[in-house]
Amino acid sequence: MDRRELFGALTALGVVPACGAGTEASAADHGKAGGPMSAPHFHFCGIHMAKTNPKLQFITQHFCAAHTGGPDGDVFQCTLYDGTGKNAKLIGVEYLISDAAYRKLPEAEKKYWHAHTYEVLGGGLIAPEMSPEEEKTFMTAVMTLWGKAWHTWPDPSTAVPMGEPLLIWSLMGPGQVDPELEAKRDKEFKVDTKKISAARVKEFGQQPPNVAVPKDINSIGRQWTNEGDDKPSTTPKK
Repeated sequence: MDRRELFGALTALGVVPACGAGTEASAADHGKAGGPMSAPHFHFCGIHMAKTNPKLQFITQHFCAAHTGGPDGDVFQCTLYDGTGKNAKLIGVEYLISDAAYRKLPEAEKKYWHAHTYEVLGGGLIAPEMSPEEEKTFMTAVMTLWGKAWHTWPDPSTAVPMGEPLLIWSLMGPGQVDPELEAKRDKEFKVDTKKISAARVKEFGQQPPNVAVPKDINSIGRQWTNEGDDKPSTTPKK
């Protein structure tokens, strides 16, 4: 899959992407034998939390490529790492699907999927290798996607993966993030989450959601509100 084909996969999810596969140049490092790991990919960073324990949070690096041609649209397949270096630990996987595909899922399946709405508008998701314009278009796409993520190395401080996989959830409202973890991430990538959020609220004309953390493992995710119509409130652009 070349860069243009990757863009086409994003288009199938409802946007006309201008975002770049920022780590595309590293594809040569994947080997010359072909296969899924030889495809270009894009990188973004966010803070994950365990669905059953929202206080358990992780800075998570996503490296994603598209699986195309499915009957319900493309699926983005992401490998998750605890860092960006060559020796980073592979801590899990995440799948991203369109809102339309999510709506078709059985109700019993939906409890595994989280929205990315607050992560985008709250400034928690960043794409370090993309230009500002590329990142804006990329975030327009990601904001409507649903993710199913498992951390198969639940505690990256252990020498080998230990314990059961963790079902991962997204931050969905103010005050949910560990402030020390957010500060660490901001320092590493030289960004300011609060400034990013303010800029995106202005760009998108929408206020960040305020959805409570899940009550239990069976809670189904919402995008904007705890109850009633799950729709955004708008902010006039200035």
